[in-house]
Amino acid sequence: QVQLVESGGGLVQAGGSLRLTCAASGRTFSTDAMGWFRQAPGKEREFVAHITWSDGSTYYADSVKGRFTISRDNAKNTADLQMNSLKPEDTAVYYCAAAVGLRGPGMARKYEYDLWGQGTQVTVSS
Repeated sequence: QVQLVESGGGLVQAGGSLRLTCAASGRTFSTDAMGWFRQAPGKEREFVAHITWSDGSTYYADSVKGRFTISRDNAKNTADLQMNSLKPEDTAVYYCAAAVGLRGPGMARKYEYDLWGQGTQVTVSS
């Protein structure tokens, strides 16, 4: 069974940085895209960033453009989310997701992904 495991979350002050990593364990599978989502208390799970596995093209939510960077390591089957200039409103549980099949250059819907990690908590204090 393939699993996605997020790591790197924690507590950081506003303006600080964190780097999240999503690692695949178990059997490998054909992945066409990776995404990061987040869910704050009482809120819907929202899209953060997407990367196409083959060419590394990226797509970001407007709320994180210029602050967050998604990347992937093809050899290690990992996807990272570098988060800079963090704000208190970035506080959420962050989830990584994998998709088999591309629906387009910007996969921002939950149903477009096939496999999800269990999440890692990011807390940004003011």
